[in-house]
Amino acid sequence: MTQRVRASKKEIFGWAMFDFANQAYTLLIVTVVFGDLFTRVIVGDAPDYRLGNLLWSLSLATGYLGVVLLSPIAGAVMDYTASKKRFLFASYLLTVVSTAALYFVAPGYAWLGVLLLIVSNFAYSIGEAFIAAFLPDLGPPEDLGKISGFGWALGYVGGMVSAIFVLLVLGEVSAENFENIRWVGPWAAFFFLVAAIPTFLWVRERGIPRPLPSGVNYLRLGFGRVRTTIEHIRDRRDLAIILVSIFFAMSGIYIIITYAFIYGAQIIGWDEQVRTWMFIIVQITAALGAVAFGFIQDRFGALFTYRLTLVLWMLAIALIFLTPDIAEAGRIHFGLEWQAQYIFLLVGSVAGLSLGSCQSSTRTLIGLFSPLSRSAEYFGFWGLSMKLAGMVGLLAIGLLQILVGLKSAILFCVVLFGAALFFSRNVDESRGRQAADRAENDFPVKAADS
Repeated sequence: MTQRVRASKKEIFGWAMFDFANQAYTLLIVTVVFGDLFTRVIVGDAPDYRLGNLLWSLSLATGYLGVVLLSPIAGAVMDYTASKKRFLFASYLLTVVSTAALYFVAPGYAWLGVLLLIVSNFAYSIGEAFIAAFLPDLGPPEDLGKISGFGWALGYVGGMVSAIFVLLVLGEVSAENFENIRWVGPWAAFFFLVAAIPTFLWVRERGIPRPLPSGVNYLRLGFGRVRTTIEHIRDRRDLAIILVSIFFAMSGIYIIITYAFIYGAQIIGWDEQVRTWMFIIVQITAALGAVAFGFIQDRFGALFTYRLTLVLWMLAIALIFLTPDIAEAGRIHFGLEWQAQYIFLLVGSVAGLSLGSCQSSTRTLIGLFSPLSRSAEYFGFWGLSMKLAGMVGLLAIGLLQILVGLKSAILFCVVLFGAALFFSRNVDESRGRQAADRAENDFPVKAADS
């Protein structure tokens, strides 16, 4: 059994700063600003924006497809060559450059927006898997929940900090304010560029690089190591099942991350002030949830925490769908003049509590189920499961909203979270951790790397 020792506080902070930095992309580009800008202003097919919504889904889904195809192979090469930081740095630079270029996407240039979204979302998303691969090296199993939760919570703080400039300087998403709000891409890129510097200064590369075997290139090496892992996965039943469960859970989460603010603008019809308050509430509750559930993970187990967040998610989706009906029922039966947009703020707090904690618990589970010598490769499979989920989920919601409208289509997420909960019932956390310890001896170098 390989002993896992706790890293220094500085290194853990440096690792978490990547979550702090990359949240600028998630929040400003995917969730709050650019998605709304792309669908309502750049494509602008009012009144229902169904073409804009479909192009938005297709763009992000295509970026996720790239991660699905390359993530496990890249992870295998990273483990063998001890090059996690170099791969992470490459994804970071590509994200920064392609995100900054979103400035040039204007009405009439939706095709350019599609291209840049594919590239930037691919680079950002594969970087998520790369940074997660460092987690098993940062502490013993009983600490991983707190460490992962800390990183996710710091990420939501980063989201709030990155959004201050948008709220105070760039202003609202509208055609009239386009010349200001188009700077959201360069600003997100600059924030990511600067805030992630501590990661590359303080996080250590612990692996020992090995030369390529004679007659083997990196692509063949990556395929060979992934094939060996797949052959052994029958002995790691819990890892395989949790990856299936994560697929369904993340399909739902990616739909919410991508469409929550679009839903607020198109279905709830909120005003700019409520949109700002929703952003603040979600960031605060998500940060608090990630920290609080991190301690719950280490006290009751990551699997228990994961299941609890799935139940909260199903409740949140039901409330999202029922928000206009709750407002109407309050007016008819109790004489309450509650606007749907304010009820939606309360719903946002439930979703926020579930958001960071659910993703953090999946990262912890994969960390617990991963042998140290192949952590990047296993997190490559985590990245594959997550981004395949994003691709399938966004394509599904894009097509469903064409058929039944966005309001009804959002209920699909309840089915996804229910499926995730159903599959998780067959996972045993203790058994999965024991299998990870045994796996250190499962991969002789000759067999794995030939």
